[in-house]
Amino acid sequence: MNLRALVSVTGKPGLFKLIGQSKTGFILETLDDKKIKSTVNLSTTKMATLEDITIYGEEDEIRLLDVFETMKEKGGDTPDSKDGKALRAFFREVAPGHDESRVYASDMKKIISWYNIIKELPLFNEEAPEPIEQ
Repeated sequence: MNLRALVSVTGKPGLFKLIGQSKTGFILETLDDKKIKSTVNLSTTKMATLEDITIYGEEDEIRLLDVFETMKEKGGDTPDSKDGKALRAFFREVAPGHDESRVYASDMKKIISWYNIIKELPLFNEEAPEPIEQ
């Protein structure tokens, strides 16, 4: 799974592809068919790459990419976001050891919605590039 250029932006729904940098911030593109481009200013907006996002664990944090890989291997449909018990049961399967007191239903819904967005993209089945050594 190659999700290196995909980002989440605080206050904006969905996911974006990071396509460049300008003097004032980063240039993002929506992942839908419209491919709307926008610029976000990092002094006023928080942005996180999917590679860097983790989920609270009981012992160690759980990488979002590992959760996505488990969801991919599991296959099938994701639970209805309105059914809290089904969401929690699903998360116990795909993110075993997550901290149930700190991972809220809203977090689970967001992760499932992101998964449903990216599973249709070609990069979902690409190999992740090797980390850049410095």
